Amino acid sequence: MRNFQQARWDEPIIMEMGSEGERGVLMPLAEERVTDAVGSAQSLIPAAMRRKNAPKLPQMSQMQVLRHFLRLSQETIGTDINIDIGLGTCTMKYSPKVHEQFVRSPKMSELHPLQDESTVQGILQILYETDNYLQEISGMDKFSLQPSGGTQAIYGNVAVIRAYHKANGEDYRDEIITTILSHPGNAAAASTAGYKVITIYPDKDGYPDIEALRAAVGPKTAGLLITNPEDTGIYNFRIKEFVNLVHSVGGLCSYDQANVNGVFGLARAKEAGFDMCHFNLHKSFSSPHGCQGPAAGAQGVVAKLAPFLATPTVEFDGEKYYLQDNGEQSIGKLRKFWGVPQVILRTYAYIRSLGPEGMKKIAELSILNNNYLLKKMLEIEGIELPLAPGKRRLEQARLSWNKLYEQTGVGTDDIDRRIVDYGFQCFFASHHPRLIPEPFTPEPVETYSKADIDEFVAAFASIADEARHNPELVKNAPYKAALATQIDGEGLTDPKRFATTWRAFKKYVDK
Repeated sequence: MRNFQQARWDEPIIMEMGSEGERGVLMPLAEERVTDAVGSAQSLIPAAMRRKNAPKLPQMSQMQVLRHFLRLSQETIGTDINIDIGLGTCTMKYSPKVHEQFVRSPKMSELHPLQDESTVQGILQILYETDNYLQEISGMDKFSLQPSGGTQAIYGNVAVIRAYHKANGEDYRDEIITTILSHPGNAAAASTAGYKVITIYPDKDGYPDIEALRAAVGPKTAGLLITNPEDTGIYNFRIKEFVNLVHSVGGLCSYDQANVNGVFGLARAKEAGFDMCHFNLHKSFSSPHGCQGPAAGAQGVVAKLAPFLATPTVEFDGEKYYLQDNGEQSIGKLRKFWGVPQVILRTYAYIRSLGPEGMKKIAELSILNNNYLLKKMLEIEGIELPLAPGKRRLEQARLSWNKLYEQTGVGTDDIDRRIVDYGFQCFFASHHPRLIPEPFTPEPVETYSKADIDEFVAAFASIADEARHNPELVKNAPYKAALATQIDGEGLTDPKRFATTWRAFKKYVDK
C-alpha cells in the first residue's frame, strides 16, 4: 500500500475571490461598422430579459483563476491518479487520451447545434454510425441518442411504452413491474411518468422471484423494466421466461443495460426477447463521469416501436446525413438539440478502437477481474457475499460488511470514509435500497491489473484489521483527505436541506 497524503487547501469558492478592478481578459468592443449594421448587443435582448443589475461575478486575473483550479485539481481523486475501482453500476474505466483529443479538437468543440446540416456532415455521420454499432451490440433496430444520461434513457423508454399503448387504445395499462435489485432509476422513471410500480423481490436462491412475477402480471401491465445482471452482479438465467410472461399479457419489456460491461459480445437484448433497451454511454463506452456530467444515454427499440422514439434521429439517404423528425407518434425531445455529441464521439472512437473481438474481451476481462477480486475480498475476516450462494457474479458483486459491523461496530459508511485515507475514491454508499445490510459493491471492470486489485484488497484488509484493534480510528476518518470532516448524512437525505446552487447554500448559511 502507498503512503497517501492528499493536498488540502483552504480554498474559498471562486464567487468569494478576486478584487475590484482585476481582469483576466479584456473583451474588445464591437467595431463601429458592426454596431452600425446590427445595433448594440443590448438592443438585441428583449427588455423583459435584461438584467436590472450586473451579475456579481468574481473579478480575477488569469493567474488567480489558474491557481484556483489547479489547487482544486489536487484535491480530486480519479482514475488518472489512483486505482479507481468504483461503486458497482458506475463502471469507472480508463478513457484513452487519444479519444479526449478528438473531443477537444476545434473540429468538434467549435461546432454549433444550429448550423445548417450541410456544414456538419461529419458529426452527423458519427451519430448515425454509432446508432448502427449500438444496434449490432444490442440487436435492437433503432436508437435515439437524445438522452442526457442513463436514467433519462429509461424515462424515454417508459414514455415509449406509454405512447405505444395509447396508440393501441390500451392506455388503461398503468402498472410497471421492476425488481428491487434492478437499478433504482427504473422504479424512479416509471413513478415519475405516473405509473404504479410493482416491485419483485428475490426468491430464496437470490434470483428475482418468477412466481411473484406470475402473480403481478395482468391486463393492467404496461411493461417490465429490469436490469440483468442486477446490481448484485447476479445474472438472471430465466430472463427470457420473464420477458415471455410479460408479453403474454400484452406488456412491453425494457432491458436496463447499465450493467452491460460483463455481457458485451456474450448476450444481447434481442435474443432475450426485449422490446427496448438502454445504454449508459458515459460508463460502459468509456466517457468519464466528470462529477455528475457530462453524461449520455442511448435508448434502443425494435422496429415496431421506432416511430415512438425521441426525436430527432439521424438518417442517411445514400448521399447525405440529415436529422429526421419522427412524426406525431414520437415522444418528442428529451433535451435540446441532438443529445451530447462529445460523449457520443468518445463512444464511437471506443467501439472503433476495439472492434467486435475487443468489445467481447471487455466482458471477459471484467468477469475475470471481478471473480478474482471476490476471491481475495472473501479472504478478509468480516466480509460476506449474500444471495445466490455458490453462484458466480459477472462484472460486480454486492458484498456485505455486516459480520464486521456485528463484531466491531464499524460499518460500511465508516469504511467508506476511511478508504479515502488510503488514496482510493469513496463508494458514497449508493447501494439503495439497503436490502443487504452494510453493503459494499465494487466493480473492477477491465481496466485494472492483478497488482491493482491486490493493492485495492490490501487497503480494505488493513481497515478491517483497524476496526478490530482501534474502531474509533475508522469511525472518525478521514484524516488525510482534502475534506477532513465527516459529511452530515441528513444533509444528503433531507430534501429541506438540499442546496443545489451556491445561492441556495448561502440562504441556509445565513439562517
